[in-house]
Amino acid sequence: MEFIYLTVVIVVLIFSLLIFLLSRYRKCPSDKILVIYGNVGQNKDGTARSARCIHGGAAFIMPVVQAYQYLDLTPLSISVDLKNALSRQNIRIDVPSRFTVGISTEQGVMQNAAERLLGLKLTEVQELAKDIIFGQLRLIIATMDIEEINTDRDKFLEAVSRNVETELRKIGLRLINVNVTDISDESGYIEALGKEAAAKAINDAKRSVAEQDRDGSIGEANAQRDQRVQVASANSTAISGENEAQAAIAKSNALRREKEAEALRLAMAAEKIQSANALQEAYDAERMAEEARAAREQATLQADVIIKAEIKKQEIELQAEAEAEQIRRLARGEADAIYAKMEAEARGMQEILLKQALGFKELVLAAGGDANDALRMMIADKMEDLMRVQVDAVKNLKIDKITVWDGGEKDGKTATANFVSGMMKSIPPMNEMFDMAGMQLPEYLGKPKAGAVEQQIVEEPAQA
Repeated sequence: MEFIYLTVVIVVLIFSLLIFLLSRYRKCPSDKILVIYGNVGQNKDGTARSARCIHGGAAFIMPVVQAYQYLDLTPLSISVDLKNALSRQNIRIDVPSRFTVGISTEQGVMQNAAERLLGLKLTEVQELAKDIIFGQLRLIIATMDIEEINTDRDKFLEAVSRNVETELRKIGLRLINVNVTDISDESGYIEALGKEAAAKAINDAKRSVAEQDRDGSIGEANAQRDQRVQVASANSTAISGENEAQAAIAKSNALRREKEAEALRLAMAAEKIQSANALQEAYDAERMAEEARAAREQATLQADVIIKAEIKKQEIELQAEAEAEQIRRLARGEADAIYAKMEAEARGMQEILLKQALGFKELVLAAGGDANDALRMMIADKMEDLMRVQVDAVKNLKIDKITVWDGGEKDGKTATANFVSGMMKSIPPMNEMFDMAGMQLPEYLGKPKAGAVEQQIVEEPAQA
């Protein structure tokens, strides 16, 4: 019994494994491409393959290491309404067209589709192809004249197919069909070309008809003339009277032919005048189209210049405002720095003056509360510095040459001695400075001679 159960379990496992393996075998429909990705081997150069593409066959998908997806080969119809495309003549035209594209089954190109389009919806693929077609269509129009695009449609479509096909192959697509419905421009240049061609065809037809009528009339007149000349010649030999009648008839016929020729000339002149008028109207239409295009280009150029000038003006104004704001901020910063510096100097000066005032207050207290005694103490403290300043006044005095006109001795002194003595007397003596300060020199520094002060007082007015 256990053996039977074991056999049933083994059979079930084998059957399940077989079903699983069969489920991994995938067939590719004719309208799709089977893309197997994962561990799919290597290329010829040794690099790993990104995917393996199969069209119209089947393949076994290895579990775990491989997966698969399908690429739809349904053709995509793309409407490309190209407007304002610039031609080589700088004329903007509208080229509405419809392109039919689809995923390519060519080896290599199919690999590009697997690498770039796998997982995208048909609408996403359609938008991607539409962007490529727009770019290539504008590029082709920019390299061709209006006359080539309008008249030689085969050349235009061939260029479009070649360029678009090359770019579409890079993403795995191929171009199936191109249909350009109509070509037009805003300036009316193409319409003017059509009117010119129609007028030329009509004029050529009228001219051909007039020439054929003229040749027929001339041939008929020549035949009638020959006939009548021969008849008249035969009759002239028979009856002379008939000759005179025939002469009258000939004159009448000549007048009639002259009138016919004049009528023919007037008809041909009228036809030529009408042809010239038609050509003139075509030329006027073409000239008006050119003038309209030139006016539009001039307006576009003026708009570009004005806009650029306005942008440049705004840039200059913004730059000037930025520079002015920078100068204002720098000035404000410098003013704040100067104000801070002056405020710090004022605080320092205030502190110095406060300290000096406290020092003066302590000095007055040390002098017993007498401000004069305190002042004398300060002067006595600075007396050494004052004397040094007096000595330095003449120490660095350089005298290269002194010319003295010596007039002999006076009071036992020569003029040279008096000059040097007078120069030294110009410096106040130390005892006089002490007297001016209200102080007296100690006795060990010497006493002033009697009468020195009176003599000094007497000499000063004399020197003045």
